[in-house]
Amino acid sequence: MQFLPKTIPEIQAEILPVKDSPPELVTFDVGGMKCAGCAKAVERQLMQYSGVISACVNLAVEVATVECQPGTVDAEALAKKLTDNGFPSQSRLGENHREAEAATIERRGQEIRQQIKQLTIALILIILSGLGHVLGTKAPILSNIWFHWGLATLALLLPGRPIIVDGCRSLWRNAPNMNTLVALGAVTAYTASNAALLFPRMGWECFFDEPVMLLGFILLGKTLEQQARRRAASALQALMALQPAKARLVDFKLSSLDLRSQELPLNSTSAVYDPQYIEIPADRVRVGEWLQVLPGEKIPVDGEVCEGKTTIDESMLSGESMPVLKQPGDTVAAGTINKSGAVVMRATRTGKETTVAQMVALVQAAQTRKAPIQNLADTVAGYFVYGVMGISVLTFLFWYFAGTHIWPSVLLGHDMGHGAWGIGHGAMGIGNGALGMGNHLSVTDYQLPIIHYQSPLLLSLKLAIAVLVIACPCALGLATPTAILVGSGIGAERGLLIRGGDVLERVHQLDTVVFDKTGTLTTGNLTLTDYLPIFQNSEWDFNSDINVGNKQEVCPTIDGFSGNKQEVCSTIDGVSGNKQEVCSTIDSKLLQIAAAVERGACHPIAAAILLEAQQQGLPLLAAEDFCTEPGLGVSALVEGRRVFAGNAEWMKEQGVAVATELSESLQGKTAVYVASGGVLLGVIGLKDTLRPDAKAAVERLRGMGLRVMMLTGDTASAAAVTAQQLGLAAADVLAEVRPEGKARAIATLQAQGCKVAVVGDGINDAPALAQADVGIGLHCGTDVAVETAQIVLMRNALMDVVESIELGRATFNKIRQNLFWAFGYNTLGIPVAAGLLLPATGILLSPAAAGAFMAFSSVSVVTNSLFLRRGFRA
Repeated sequence: MQFLPKTIPEIQAEILPVKDSPPELVTFDVGGMKCAGCAKAVERQLMQYSGVISACVNLAVEVATVECQPGTVDAEALAKKLTDNGFPSQSRLGENHREAEAATIERRGQEIRQQIKQLTIALILIILSGLGHVLGTKAPILSNIWFHWGLATLALLLPGRPIIVDGCRSLWRNAPNMNTLVALGAVTAYTASNAALLFPRMGWECFFDEPVMLLGFILLGKTLEQQARRRAASALQALMALQPAKARLVDFKLSSLDLRSQELPLNSTSAVYDPQYIEIPADRVRVGEWLQVLPGEKIPVDGEVCEGKTTIDESMLSGESMPVLKQPGDTVAAGTINKSGAVVMRATRTGKETTVAQMVALVQAAQTRKAPIQNLADTVAGYFVYGVMGISVLTFLFWYFAGTHIWPSVLLGHDMGHGAWGIGHGAMGIGNGALGMGNHLSVTDYQLPIIHYQSPLLLSLKLAIAVLVIACPCALGLATPTAILVGSGIGAERGLLIRGGDVLERVHQLDTVVFDKTGTLTTGNLTLTDYLPIFQNSEWDFNSDINVGNKQEVCPTIDGFSGNKQEVCSTIDGVSGNKQEVCSTIDSKLLQIAAAVERGACHPIAAAILLEAQQQGLPLLAAEDFCTEPGLGVSALVEGRRVFAGNAEWMKEQGVAVATELSESLQGKTAVYVASGGVLLGVIGLKDTLRPDAKAAVERLRGMGLRVMMLTGDTASAAAVTAQQLGLAAADVLAEVRPEGKARAIATLQAQGCKVAVVGDGINDAPALAQADVGIGLHCGTDVAVETAQIVLMRNALMDVVESIELGRATFNKIRQNLFWAFGYNTLGIPVAAGLLLPATGILLSPAAAGAFMAFSSVSVVTNSLFLRRGFRA
């Protein structure tokens, strides 16, 4: 199979630019949000502030992220504006970030404790209310109508008070929410029951049990929902808990810090366990300071081990459960746990620059970015409460003026059937008692079941209240953020950082995955395999005592190469007694020149050549005036001569003639040509090895229905070898593509209708990562690749590409399921509550039953998101 590099047209599709100066991002902790309507109200208020470009509010984690023009927004003033409008807020700016974070956690804890307290009271009231109907005449006090009036009054004054107050305030601020609907329903039911109690001749039914049950079910649902949301956020909280609070600062001059690279037991009496140290906050550590870490302690900042040897548990950062051996010179990351030995480390990255801090920032940012599929839900949520209130009014008007006249039979209700849909509607007994008061009979004198006549006004009022209570804006608001919360948490545990819901949606649409070759599909650890020196017509002096005679006899042109270096360096009888010495000298000289030039480059090829020169003990030649051409090569002045080292295209641009075919020994390898003064000095062959999991990852991706391609700036022959190992077809290999051409290649695929993911690790990959629909960067790669990518893989494993796509697909499917349930529930529930089934089946939802369904809706959405973990168990 012959692989030829694809030709990338100059103009194919629009190449997305990489933003040089991104807008400023400000994050706020926002309290007081009860449903999607509240979140939408907060977004509207934020967007009204001058300088704000966009705002995104996450109901699940109660966080708002504002994108604004740099230097135009006063974060504290914006937070105060939200607070004044009923949403207590605090910006995450300033030095007190950790204190503010702790205060937010404490506030949420207090809210949950208060909610549990209110739920307990509500459940006690529900039990007392139920006992009154179960015991009947056996407990006259519990079945007395005034006792149930007292239970309803207590329900509104105690557990229901915060809901009613917040609902009224929200309505007054023209931002009604779920609490507004519940408050209207509960107060209306209580008021109607009071009217029936005080004016029994109206023939109305008392339903004091409705506000008791309604508030109880709402509080139960909110408590379950809150607990589920905490579980969903557990991974992020665990990640945040990794950030150490303290660090032990030591003096690097102390002799007691010499651990002699030995692991020390926990009960050791060595002086290293009691040095002179100062304990300071971890966020106050400065780069370059020395820190001591004992067994069992967390690494306070990113750094380098200077003394000692230990094993480090890096599972939370990378997902790898096995501890990793660390010794002097190795790097360690903040938040990882020192398992076995005491070490002294030098800080290299502190504060927000540490790996764990960046992970936390990435996950937090991901949880505030919505999927575009959520836009419809957000639009609906903005008008949802107003719409429900309008439907409730229309329901009342229809049944009062038309429905009861069209279907008069609906006014005759059988309590047993009604009770089945009224959550054991014991309130019927109360209603009968109310009617009995007009007949001077006790409430307990009525035996169920009985048939009674309902007032058109009362029936219409019940249906209107049920509409108010059954509608659930929370389900709409929680559909996307809870799924993203769980998905990003799972990813963080496994070292997969997905930057937001918009990325998840694009992951779900992918049909093509393009891998960079060097450093991604391969290890990137190149090794030298061949030296093909030429030095034809060159003025270079070998600086050797060996008389090489005629260089043209020793090293003929590359066209004459047969593939064996020993044949290239032919017999030179009379010139030197040892042709191996001559060839070795030529090799060394070529390597010296190449190493001098590559010293100015930062590339795996340069690293391999420099390492080989170092291992051979060759002194580096003096070089200066380095110039690098990405994707081509590097040049420098070496001993006063301009030398070029790079690929064949680079040589052609410099006017250096290159043979059309390489020797067999360089087929399938990376060739580095070295030239000076228009003359080819020689060629160096290098070989890279495939990653152990590369083939398995490619096969898994294909099994998922994705097309897998390889993109490389390497030669077609080198790409062919790698492609054959992976089982890639010629059409799926793009070789000899320069860095600027990589983005153009991705744009070409996109112009053909492909949804493309690019996997890369280097600076050369950044344009392609930015151009792709989804950029996947390896964390072991360069910072620019990681910053450009939408998915960051913390582990050095290609199988994580597969897992990240699987996680993205699964999370997006949960989002769609949640939105389907949220819309479906409200679409079906509201008409049923409005009496759609009443004429044909006699089914009438009581306000309490409607409240129970509403509570179930929110809990079901969050619980469905939690089920995502079932498919990604460790």
